[in-house]
Amino acid sequence: MKLHELTIHQARSLLKSGEISALELTTAAIDRILQVDNEVKAYLTLTPEQALEQARQADARWDAGEDIPLLGIPLAIKDVICTEGIPTTCGSKILENFIPPYSATVIERLRAAGAVILGKTNTDEFAMGSSTENSAYFTTHNPWDLSRVPGGSSGGSAAAIAADECLGALGSDTGGSVRQPAALCGVVGIKPTYGRVSRYGLVAFASSLDQIGSFGKDVTDCALLLSVISGYDPRDSTSVNRPVPDYQAALLPDVRGMRLGVPREYFIEGMQPEVETAVRAAIDLLAEMGAEIVDISLPHTEHALPVYYIIAPAEASANLARYDGVKYGFSFPDATDVWDAYRKTRQYGFGAEVKRRIMLGTYALSAGYYDAYYLKAQQVRTLIKQDFDRAFELCDVIVCPTAPTTAFKIGEKADDPLQMYLSDVFTLSASLAGLPGLSLPCGFDGEGLPIGLQIMGQTFDEPTVLRVAYAYEQATDWHTRTPTL
Repeated sequence: MKLHELTIHQARSLLKSGEISALELTTAAIDRILQVDNEVKAYLTLTPEQALEQARQADARWDAGEDIPLLGIPLAIKDVICTEGIPTTCGSKILENFIPPYSATVIERLRAAGAVILGKTNTDEFAMGSSTENSAYFTTHNPWDLSRVPGGSSGGSAAAIAADECLGALGSDTGGSVRQPAALCGVVGIKPTYGRVSRYGLVAFASSLDQIGSFGKDVTDCALLLSVISGYDPRDSTSVNRPVPDYQAALLPDVRGMRLGVPREYFIEGMQPEVETAVRAAIDLLAEMGAEIVDISLPHTEHALPVYYIIAPAEASANLARYDGVKYGFSFPDATDVWDAYRKTRQYGFGAEVKRRIMLGTYALSAGYYDAYYLKAQQVRTLIKQDFDRAFELCDVIVCPTAPTTAFKIGEKADDPLQMYLSDVFTLSASLAGLPGLSLPCGFDGEGLPIGLQIMGQTFDEPTVLRVAYAYEQATDWHTRTPTL
C-alpha cells in the first residue's frame, strides 16, 4: 500500500513503530496532490512548506517519545474555518485575500494533537450549496467520475479524501454539507450534535445550524478526528459543557439487541431505485447481524425543506451583513458615495446563490412577514425535533439513505435551485433538530458511483451512531474500494 493510501490509524501505527516518518508521509500526500489535483480540484490553497516543517517537528516529537493522537498526520481543512496566516476565502470573491489573524478552536485542537495541515479545500460560497459548483473559483470534480459533482458544500474535503490527497479532513455541516458529499464521494463523514464541537472561528452561515464535522476513509478515522475536535469552548456561546466520551471505545463490531428505526418518510417517490435497493440491503444485513428493525414515522419530514430554506437564509442575511467592504475583504474601488460602495461591494463580491439566499432571508425577516414565515418555521422546527424525540423512544438510532441519488453531472441542476435543494432532503431534519448524523458507503449504482447509508442518533449519542456504523463497515468491504485516477 502506498503511503498516501493509508488511513489515519494505519499511519499512526507505522509512525509509532518508526517504520515511516511524518516527513515521508506528508511528502507522499503532497506528491499525490500534485499528481491528481489538477483534475480533482479539491484544494483552494496549498501550504506545502508549512506542512513539511510541521512534519519535521512531528518527527522530532516522536523521537522524543511523545505520543499524541494526530502526531504527523496530514489533514485538509474546509476553507470556511479560520486558519491564522493561511487564506480563508469561504469560496467567495468577497474574502479573496482575507488572511485571518487567529485560528479556529478546532484548528488549535488539531495542532495541539500534532496534525500536519496540507491546505484549505474548496467549498460552495459561504457553504451555501450541495455540489461545490457555487465556489467563486472553480468546481471540484468527483474522483469516481470527473464529469460529476462531489456534493457540497464540503465537496473539496470529501473529494480530497476519496482521491487520497489527505488522510483526514474537516468540513462543516449546516443542512447536510458533511454527510451528503461523504455519500457522493464514497467516504465516511460525521456531523456531531449541535454544541459538541466549538464554532469559534467557523465563518458563520446559519448560526443555529452550523456544526464542524470530520471526514475519514473509514469510521475509525472519523471517530479519532471527532475525539480531537470535540469538547467545551467558552469562546462559543453555543458550545455545551459536558464530558466527551471515548469515541474509539464505542467502535464495537456488534449490533445484537440494538433497535434500528427505519423512517417510512425517507423512502420516497423520485428516489434513484439503486439507492433504495442498496440502503434496504444494508438494513437487512444489520438485521442478520442481530439488530432489531423498527418501523418508525417522522411525520413532519416533508416540511423540513421549506423550514430550512426560511431559517438558514434568514440567519445568513444577518450573518453576511458584515461584508460591507469597510472592515476587511473585497471593497469596490470606484464608488460615488458610501451607499454606492456598499451596494457595489456586495453586487460584485457575492455570487448568485449567496445573493439569492440573502434576499430570501431578508424577505422572511422583514416587517409584516416575520410572523408568517420565520416564526412559523421555528414552530415547525420544534415539531420536527419532537418527531425525533418520539421516534427515539422506540429505537436507538435511525438508519436511512443519505442522499436521494448518486452524484449528478456537473451543470445538470445549476439552473434549477429547487432540484439542487432537494439533494439535501434526507439530511436537513437532523440539522434542524441538532442531532448527530453519519454517512458511510453501502454500495454502488450501475455507473459505479458510491451510495451512502445515513445513521442518525440521539443528542450527544455519537458513540451509538459510530458503533452501528463500525459494525456495518466491518461486515462489508465498501469502504476499501477507491476510485482510479
